[in-house]
Amino acid sequence: MEHRQSTATCGFGTVPTAYTMNWSPPPLTNRPKLNEENLAAASDEPAAIVQELPKLETAELPQAIRALRNANFRLFWAGNFTSNIGTWMQNVAQGWLVLTLTNSAFWLGVVGFAGSIPFLFVTLFGGVIADRVNKRRLLQVTQTIMMLLAFLLAGLTYFHAISVWGVAAIAFGNGVAMAMNAPSYQALVPKLVKREDLTNAIALNSAQFNMSRILGPTLGGYAMVVFGMAGNFFLNGLSFLAVLWALVRIDYPKEDLSRHQSMWDSLKGGFAYLRSNRQMYVMIWMTAFASFFGFPFITFIPYFAKVQLHAGESGLGWLLACSGVGSVLGAMTIAISGVIRHRGRVLTGCGVVFFAAIIGFSYSHVFALSQGLAFFEGFCGILMISCFNVSIQHLSSDAMRGRMMSIYATSFLGLPPIGALVAGELSRHMDTGHALAMMAGVSLLSFVGFYASSPALRELD
Repeated sequence: MEHRQSTATCGFGTVPTAYTMNWSPPPLTNRPKLNEENLAAASDEPAAIVQELPKLETAELPQAIRALRNANFRLFWAGNFTSNIGTWMQNVAQGWLVLTLTNSAFWLGVVGFAGSIPFLFVTLFGGVIADRVNKRRLLQVTQTIMMLLAFLLAGLTYFHAISVWGVAAIAFGNGVAMAMNAPSYQALVPKLVKREDLTNAIALNSAQFNMSRILGPTLGGYAMVVFGMAGNFFLNGLSFLAVLWALVRIDYPKEDLSRHQSMWDSLKGGFAYLRSNRQMYVMIWMTAFASFFGFPFITFIPYFAKVQLHAGESGLGWLLACSGVGSVLGAMTIAISGVIRHRGRVLTGCGVVFFAAIIGFSYSHVFALSQGLAFFEGFCGILMISCFNVSIQHLSSDAMRGRMMSIYATSFLGLPPIGALVAGELSRHMDTGHALAMMAGVSLLSFVGFYASSPALRELD
């Protein structure tokens, strides 16, 4: 019996789908006569043949997407991909709405602050809450809240009943829901894949998030032309149905919920553990500098597109798409390579290029140059973030990993809103490009300083 593997082309590329068999029956004269014994044996042959055939679920997939062989993860991944596209469409329209209402970079910073500040106060406790309640149910609640807020923003915008304070209030509500959502989302993924596929699953999640950064802003820019800003918000609300449907369909394992230790004692133990590990301690500080001084740049891309580059709505979409393409290629580089060696050097080098690209973008008045710098910002940014993420996961013990990732997420997601507010205030007293370049320069110098002064970071492999 000869097996020949066949393939089919789908959204994930060309993957094996089945095995065809080149088989010819034995000569008639050589066939055994049927009697009671071989008739009984023959009745078992179909089952044996079926057992030998590979199932689609376990068929070998390309190394870069092997985690997708799990049906639960495939469903969850696809639902979140759809929802993230809608979220980026809303982000583009929301920034444009703020500029339409105020024509002020300061208010862009205020709305960015309102939408992200909950990550600073909620994420730490969200990780503890995720260990105490059913994660799927918590995700269903947070996703439903974000869907309703999107429909509310669509209605208020359509009927011209929205103010900049209303946009900020809805952004704040979204931020609270997302801060509660993030720890449960991260904790759910290991339950959907095998342990050996976890790193690949994390890379694929980064890839789908950044692919949505390509499709979402691009679609959002053109959707605003066709449907208006309210149409973008409404489409985002509809996109949440995909992830809610996925959460209903996945086979969710039984959880052992822990409520034995108080939340405060759990947090104190996590910070004590962090201080005892020099490598993690330095990386958390580097994350904090990058988040506060560098990451607010993304909030001001609408300003650069409209005021400095005069690129319009579609130009804004292309700038964000270039950043997204770089991020996807960076994430797929990690997924394909599987292992990041010399992580201390890699994350420092990528960080320096990331901040240098932001400085160049801040002073650019040429659209093509800005596109190229946005690409390098995305590519190096995702490599830097992935090095932080993978390193902290590897250095943490199993008992402390949840709390370490919660502290990391707070630095990564909670500080950018404060940085955006500072950048917005600086833009009232100096050119916005100067303000963003100055802040990125602080981050660049801090990375060089941390690497030069920390043997633990230089030895990180």
